[in-house]
Amino acid sequence: MTLTRTHAALAALAVVAFVAALAVGRSAFQAEPTPDDAAAAARTSFPDLEAASAEPQLPGLTALQPRPGEVLQAPGRFDDRFVLSDLHFDGGTLSGAAQITSDVSDVLEFEALAGFYDEQGLLVGTGRFVHHLAEGHDHERADHVGDDGGHAGPPSEHEAFSIPVPAEAAGRAVSAAVGVPVLVNE
Repeated sequence: MTLTRTHAALAALAVVAFVAALAVGRSAFQAEPTPDDAAAAARTSFPDLEAASAEPQLPGLTALQPRPGEVLQAPGRFDDRFVLSDLHFDGGTLSGAAQITSDVSDVLEFEALAGFYDEQGLLVGTGRFVHHLAEGHDHERADHVGDDGGHAGPPSEHEAFSIPVPAEAAGRAVSAAVGVPVLVNE
């Protein structure tokens, strides 16, 4: 089989185009971002979004009026993504667990917010359990409030929590309610 000059020219042109495309693709992957590019990439702007000014709350905590010895679940916007269990209040600490039911590979952020109530069912104080997945640490947990340590291994869909009665409600809290104002998972 013999190549005509046209076929040879087309083959050479195809090789040149392939080498040029390969060089452009390779240089795109090797380009280092400049400090200006990195700074611009980190900036975001959401003109209609106000920055958070306080800890996340559960408005339903003030409407609940649990009877003495009772522990209720306070409604929140993430209720379809978890199930609370093992809720217990001993007069000094509210404990329980959340089983995450939404798709999850890691729980990145989780907060349980407890309300503590007096004999008349009036809110006398709140407490919070906070879980943050530490950045750069495979499955290591940090910044637990009321937790006794870290966790390593495969992702967990179970988040146990313990929330002590705040000092201002000590001795007056006879019932409790708990909900989840923050839940972020992959």
